[in-house]
Amino acid sequence: MADYETLKVFSGNSNQDLSEKIAKKIGIPIGKTLVGRFSDGEIQVELHEDVRGKDVFVIQSTCNPTNENLMELLLMIDAAKRASARHITAVIPYFGWARQDRKDKPRVPIAAKMIAKMIESAGATRLITMDLHADQIQGFFQIPVDHLYASTIFIPYVLSLKLDNLCIASPDMGGSKRAYAYAKNLSSDVVICYKQRSKANIISHMELIGDVKGKNIVLVDDMVDTAGTLTKAADLLIEKGAISVRAICTHAILSGNAYQKIEESKLEELIVTDSVPNIKPHSKIKILSCADLFSDVMKRVHNNKSISSNFIM
Repeated sequence: MADYETLKVFSGNSNQDLSEKIAKKIGIPIGKTLVGRFSDGEIQVELHEDVRGKDVFVIQSTCNPTNENLMELLLMIDAAKRASARHITAVIPYFGWARQDRKDKPRVPIAAKMIAKMIESAGATRLITMDLHADQIQGFFQIPVDHLYASTIFIPYVLSLKLDNLCIASPDMGGSKRAYAYAKNLSSDVVICYKQRSKANIISHMELIGDVKGKNIVLVDDMVDTAGTLTKAADLLIEKGAISVRAICTHAILSGNAYQKIEESKLEELIVTDSVPNIKPHSKIKILSCADLFSDVMKRVHNNKSISSNFIM
């Protein structure tokens, strides 16, 4: 049982439904706050509960609108720091700004590093997040980072499907490590889709590495944005002889005409978490909540207990 007297959970506006689920599973209410706007659009934050000497958890995904959600997070952390909170943990189910994680061409920023410094400067003493776009982002922080894996949610679901001739697929070379980790836990084969981009979010060419004939495929990725890569990979896999294609993607950003692409693709099912809010109801989309995972880790962190049991990958 969590200690109600020393544990406080606050939520920004990005994903209040998930925050409510997490707090309910911990067994405490969401802390009272004002997270609003001045007349000119400037963000206004007030914590309406005493946090002096408390363990404060601020839950906020930095999804669209990314600028506003990030600023809300920073201001809430700063408010808790200035109110003398003992520890401040930023709980970021979906860590936006993660796709620019290295300098891969001239005159570009390393956005993930900059955001990490901002979160630390605001006063966070710990970070809990899930399925970062790149594992090395953990190293951008000087504070402890608990990097959780949605595989603890997805693998039991995939096993429940009882698929014959199961094969795990990565929609690109960058996700091969993730695909091999899933395949190891599911005792299945792995195939890789090799893609080339003409520019961001635009795929010019895709090829398949491996044999999928007669197999039920599960594509694995950390996020689905425009769904271009995912749907093109699904269509290619069916074309190469796969029986069925499903996809598991932790963060359902689903921007642009993603829903239309999913509807028109050969994908049988897209399984996602609720780390990003406002996923539209769709016959092909299955949402699995990450509230159990985050609530358990938050309780363990608060009580100084090991969280290693929460890792599959």
